[in-house]
Amino acid sequence: MSEHDMDYELIKKAVKQALLEEGYALRDSEMEMGEKWAGGELIIKPQSDTLAEKRIPLEAFFHKIIMIRDRLRVLEQKINAHPKLEDEEKIDMQQYITRIYGSLTTFNLLFKRKSGWFVGEKGEKS
Repeated sequence: MSEHDMDYELIKKAVKQALLEEGYALRDSEMEMGEKWAGGELIIKPQSDTLAEKRIPLEAFFHKIIMIRDRLRVLEQKINAHPKLEDEEKIDMQQYITRIYGSLTTFNLLFKRKSGWFVGEKGEKS
């Protein structure tokens, strides 16, 4: 490993630790799906028997939920750092994001640990 590679790895670890400490990132173990869901499927069944049901592996569905969380966090960071938005506008947009997190609390049951759960407006993990 070159000196450049070692410097990069140190910077990467420092940034990840800073994001964890500031609440912008979760530890990998906090984003694990619960064991009871491993190998499971999400089945979407239409009302009409003439239409086919859709089956989605829970691992793929869980991954999509994690991607939504990651993108919402990036959006939060961009809003908070935006130089042209007034504080009131930032707060308004942040409230919308918080309500989105609240809508996603339905999927908390898939997480292995409560520390990975979505939190809505009340600030309570439900």
